Amino acid sequence: MVLGVGIDIIEIGRIKKSVDRFGDLFLNKIFTQTELDYSLSKSNKYQHLAARFAAKEAIAKALATGWSKGFRWKDIEIYNKKNGMPKANLHGQLQKFVSKDKSLKITMSHSEHYVTCFAILYQKNNF
Repeated sequence: MVLGVGIDIIEIGRIKKSVDRFGDLFLNKIFTQTELDYSLSKSNKYQHLAARFAAKEAIAKALATGWSKGFRWKDIEIYNKKNGMPKANLHGQLQKFVSKDKSLKITMSHSEHYVTCFAILYQKNNF
């Protein structure tokens, strides 16, 4: 059974502008060190940063947490499995939204100027 869905799209240039304007203040507020290490090592680093930003937004929508229910940017950490599949680790208050009987899946896609992410939270035994 589907418990929640979320989608987000972002202009890669918007992330670049935020990094150019706010630098480490922006980067360290939004991204974990693991996300920064991965994204900043890539030649198209803004695309990777934007993908992680969009994923966090989509996940927040799927969980329907809102800022008042404990959502913090760094409580969602996006990483890639060896096969390239994106995954999310939840930390802090967000851990309670994904219990042993629930699962969260995400998918990301990009073009030259945009990144999008779709997230789905579902009951494991019914999907």
